[in-house]
Amino acid sequence: MKRVVCDTNIYISAFIFPGGRADQVLELARQGFIELYISHFILGEFRRVLREKFGLGESRIEELVERIKQIATIVQPRITISVIREKEDDNRILECAVAAQAHYLVTGDTKHIQPLQEYQGIKICSPTEFLQMWSMSG
Repeated sequence: MKRVVCDTNIYISAFIFPGGRADQVLELARQGFIELYISHFILGEFRRVLREKFGLGESRIEELVERIKQIATIVQPRITISVIREKEDDNRILECAVAAQAHYLVTGDTKHIQPLQEYQGIKICSPTEFLQMWSMSG
């Protein structure tokens, strides 16, 4: 089974735009087709963005966090990565993918993370690319 880490922006997109490409990636995890992994950092960033950018209340945020915890396994990164100089937080996403021994890192970040294309054998792709690869492999 493929091990996948989704960037914070994928979770945000999935909940703000249900049924979209990001949500389709999470649906694969909900149905048990992929193993989804997440870190406390990504959950924290998810909470912060929902609070600051979307003005969600704490109870709604915690409800969404619980929905993620039902489909994702939390990993604790043990190494520090600093390959992305422009946005230090993006290194935390890579750390999660390495800790999860992920096959894929799915991200909507076309500026910092996607240009890497691959990191330590982890394929970095957009939700659309991931879904295309998924449909071809099935």
